[in-house]
Amino acid sequence: MVATTHDLNELKRRMQGAFQVLKQEFAGLRTGRASAHLLDPVHVDAYGQSMPLNQLATISVPEARLISVQVWDKSMVHAIEKAITAANLGLNPQTEGQVVRLRIPELNEERRKELVKVAHKYAEAARVAVRHVRRDGLDVIKKLEKDHKISQDDHERFTLEIQKTTDQMIHDVDHALATKEKEILTV
Repeated sequence: MVATTHDLNELKRRMQGAFQVLKQEFAGLRTGRASAHLLDPVHVDAYGQSMPLNQLATISVPEARLISVQVWDKSMVHAIEKAITAANLGLNPQTEGQVVRLRIPELNEERRKELVKVAHKYAEAARVAVRHVRRDGLDVIKKLEKDHKISQDDHERFTLEIQKTTDQMIHDVDHALATKEKEILTV
């Protein structure tokens, strides 16, 4: 019985992982407001390897529509500009010394609707991932009952626990989607 309780915790952890991926994808969606997370996917070729931008510079948001990147090593400024441009974020780097400034352009209505569709796609992928975890958990429970390691009552109880956990995660995904959709559509 200890193994099945552990399995539920493992399923919860895996479902949380799918939710964390969704949150990261949402952070990368541009909403017309500056966010340091917009630059999370940017990797710079530096010192002979690919490094995340936040390991080479301080990223700050001094204004609602401006991201400031304070580069630590002057020799990396050009590589960072190049990486930001190559990331296809729709941002145009402007450099003054060791500071790279990124103005966030205003989003038009059509682009906002496209972003909402992308957000829905991300949310659906997260729901599917959560349901896959549920299916895996239910398969384990069925096998344990078939092998007579748990009773039918335990099978039903564990199935209910797994479904309850799944419903909560789907609710969290839907709530995150509604929040992101509102953020995208409000000017």
